[in-house]
Amino acid sequence: MLGGFLLLGAFPSSAMGAASPAAVTAFDAYVDTVETRLARQHRSASGFLVAVVPAEQNEMRLRRGVLVVEQISLSGGTTLSGALLHHWRGSVFDAGATAADFERLMKGFSAYPQIFYPQVLQARVLRQQGDRLQVSMRVRQHNVITVVMDTTYDVSLHQLDAQHGYSISRSTQISEIESAGTRSERALNGSEEHGFLWRSNTYWSYEERDGGLYMQVESVTLTRSIPYGLGWAVGPFVESVPRESLEFTLHSTCNALRKQFAQGTSSDSENLHLERTR
Repeated sequence: MLGGFLLLGAFPSSAMGAASPAAVTAFDAYVDTVETRLARQHRSASGFLVAVVPAEQNEMRLRRGVLVVEQISLSGGTTLSGALLHHWRGSVFDAGATAADFERLMKGFSAYPQIFYPQVLQARVLRQQGDRLQVSMRVRQHNVITVVMDTTYDVSLHQLDAQHGYSISRSTQISEIESAGTRSERALNGSEEHGFLWRSNTYWSYEERDGGLYMQVESVTLTRSIPYGLGWAVGPFVESVPRESLEFTLHSTCNALRKQFAQGTSSDSENLHLERTR
């Protein structure tokens, strides 16, 4: 399953070009710390998921149908050299769903355009070797302007046991598409792109327990920084678009699980109540 893969900015149409080597190096270093922590986390069933903040009664809140989205990091400045790093985490509990349900959904990439419409337009597996896949997707994000991108990901799927699993998705290519869906459609070259999304990594963790499935997704992305003097206009999108995209992904995943694999879900879990924490 890919999640949080639609974290695009909403900037003016001035070209930005490719991310600087310094920004990519900083992103890779940050990702390494995240993946090291997740590797420790996934070694045993104890502490397989990160406790939702605040920790008090977090499982009770999730079991009531609360969807929690947390901003972990939003970093910019000279270290990232004209870029912003975004790190968000979303957690949700779906009563009645199982790990097997989620694994089937996660592997069904051809159904993503139906499950995640209108943000996913196309999805297909390019190559597969066991539980390692290369996947391409065309994604769309609308927030003041509409941005369409063709993306390619390396995806790996893992199981600790029948109740615990996780996936890792790393972007390998992201191309902004001009005039998508028309005869003049084309992929912009590196110097023409606007920097809406340079890198995108997504990490799902899930645990079957308490009569349902706890799901947690972390998204780490790299975008251009806010243009000088436009923080008042652009700043809100830097925060709202990533958060809203993660919320959409979690809502859509739960809806698909209920529709396809959890027909017996009780009516009181049909609607998710949104709670945001920072």
